[in-house]
Amino acid sequence: MIVAVTGSSGLVGSALLPELAARDHRVLRVVRPQSSAAGADTIRWDPAAGALDAAALEGVDAIVHLAGASVAAGRWNAAHKRRILESRTLPTRLLADACARLGRPPRVLVAASATGWYGARGDESLDEDSTAGAGFLAEVCRAWEAASEPAARAGVRVVTLRIGIALSRRGGALAALLTPFRLGLGGPIGSGRQWMSWIALDDLIGAILHSLTTESLRGPVNAVAPTPVTNREFGRTLGRVLRRPALLPLPAFAARLLLGEMADELLLASQRIRPMRLEATSFAFRYPTLEGALRAALGRD
Repeated sequence: MIVAVTGSSGLVGSALLPELAARDHRVLRVVRPQSSAAGADTIRWDPAAGALDAAALEGVDAIVHLAGASVAAGRWNAAHKRRILESRTLPTRLLADACARLGRPPRVLVAASATGWYGARGDESLDEDSTAGAGFLAEVCRAWEAASEPAARAGVRVVTLRIGIALSRRGGALAALLTPFRLGLGGPIGSGRQWMSWIALDDLIGAILHSLTTESLRGPVNAVAPTPVTNREFGRTLGRVLRRPALLPLPAFAARLLLGEMADELLLASQRIRPMRLEATSFAFRYPTLEGALRAALGRD
């Protein structure tokens, strides 16, 4: 296939591109004006300005849309929250509108979303049919997913991947935790009873490839491993893999002092999510258990 990819320089995109190439797909990188990437296999866009040459997508078979500002790139204030929202909704709407205008639109759009859709839900077991939750991230995810509707109305098979905590030592939550845990400063956050829904980066790439080729998949798909764990269990497992103690707690009030609103939504919220639609389409997880995923991510097999 010819596959256009946004967010190709990010943690997920940079891991996806070689996997697409290994399967003989041609990759077109959708890049911003300031990007140093150039050549026949790039498409320029400027989502903030609403600029995208829709004709450049003619003949593209699939789009993987991964672009979006980091939610953890600084303490949340009004400006940063607006950037988080607009960096997801504006590019998604621009792509979806472009697809709707094409004479031959792509067959499939695989668009990133997040498990933030569900909000903080305690011990409730959640799947793709569960209702949206409350909070800022839930509001962002609702608007993010709604932005792809023009493509779906044009007949494009749209898959919105609700991505959990992607485990990689190269970035994301795991990379941020490595230093304190290696120093013996890791431990449970808050009560430690909140559920964490995670996925190995290799399995996330696999879920994207699976979504591109599985015609029965459409709509929301939970990109999480089948074995969510509590925060306390996550800390104990990471400590065991690193051979370091993981006993030093971070009280909820301290997390809130450090991070404000972001602490409640990213560290203290509980989400116990199952990947029902991946499982129903026979997706095979390489790393279904947390310890196996951490050992692979950290080279501790």
